[in-house]
Amino acid sequence: MFHLFIFLLIVVVMSFFYYSYTTADNITQNTFKEVFSFLYRIIFIVIFPLFYLLAVDQPINNCCSDSAGFSPEHKLTIYALIGLSVIAYFVSSYRKIIFPPIPEVILNSLLIIGFILSILIAIHTWEALFVLSVVFTFPITCLFLMALRTNHKILLEYVEETDFQPNNKYEQFAWRVLNSDNKFLYLFILCFPILFLIIIILILFGQKPDSVIRVFTDTYKHTFSQLDYECDNVECGGHFLCSVAANGHKDVVKPVRYGERLGGIIICNRQLLVANAFEELLWRKSPKVHNDIRTRYNRVGDIVHKYYYVFDGKFVADFIYILMKPLELVFWITLYTFECNPENRIAKQYLKREDRYVIEKMGFK
Repeated sequence: MFHLFIFLLIVVVMSFFYYSYTTADNITQNTFKEVFSFLYRIIFIVIFPLFYLLAVDQPINNCCSDSAGFSPEHKLTIYALIGLSVIAYFVSSYRKIIFPPIPEVILNSLLIIGFILSILIAIHTWEALFVLSVVFTFPITCLFLMALRTNHKILLEYVEETDFQPNNKYEQFAWRVLNSDNKFLYLFILCFPILFLIIIILILFGQKPDSVIRVFTDTYKHTFSQLDYECDNVECGGHFLCSVAANGHKDVVKPVRYGERLGGIIICNRQLLVANAFEELLWRKSPKVHNDIRTRYNRVGDIVHKYYYVFDGKFVADFIYILMKPLELVFWITLYTFECNPENRIAKQYLKREDRYVIEKMGFK
């Protein structure tokens, strides 16, 4: 809601400047044109992307709430590419002369990278922001295209006015690219070696060769996300440790059946069923004590969510299962001490609500 308010405020301010521009005299119009053009670029190339990134890019991957838009481990790569594209745009917008062939090729290639990147980000975050992803990225893509068009126009004027002679074979190659009828196709192809050089530099800062891909794929719940499977057996607000333990090797954790929680299918073993039965008994006998314990235990769940990649391995799950065995024994003793039909309560855990209702109507408490 806050981001939408800021967006509407910006629209109102822009409308005011447009009205002032159309009602002013020629001299004032020129001043307004420069100011308006500068503000327009700042708003749509700097401020809008910042708000967009704040809205979509959370600090961690999270199965149970808003998750990171870009992989936390690889996000330096995406930020570096965005930064270089923005710099290329402003250089293109305010330069007075055309650059030598090689810098000119690099400048235009960075604009193409920024254009493609904005489209990929909009597609990637569509499920999180829906129409807002288009609202925030459409002006950016248009401005990058306009900058490419302006650069091409300036180049054509320069070719007509001067007789440029390349100094070496590299400048000659770049000059041929810039003057080719297939200029933008060649510039797109040249984006890859330029991207390769940027990646080599970023490796020095801890990034990986495939970070430009994994920054999208190593996320949850977005269009290009490839790690959604890590959330398959994560219970938001449930027995986090026992749920993780149930994902271990079958010979160790001994799963007994599937269950249902919060509309999702989970793996249930004896340990998880006993733990949940104990919590249900505690909730019925002493709700206040249960709430206090649950509040503290949910902090454990936050740690599990934050570092879920650590708990995802089957050997780690086996270790947690063994670690939880003493607690399972305590839960089992408590159930058999205070519950008349402990096995009935254990068996009813993680059943569908309708099934539990039928069982209880039949007299199995």
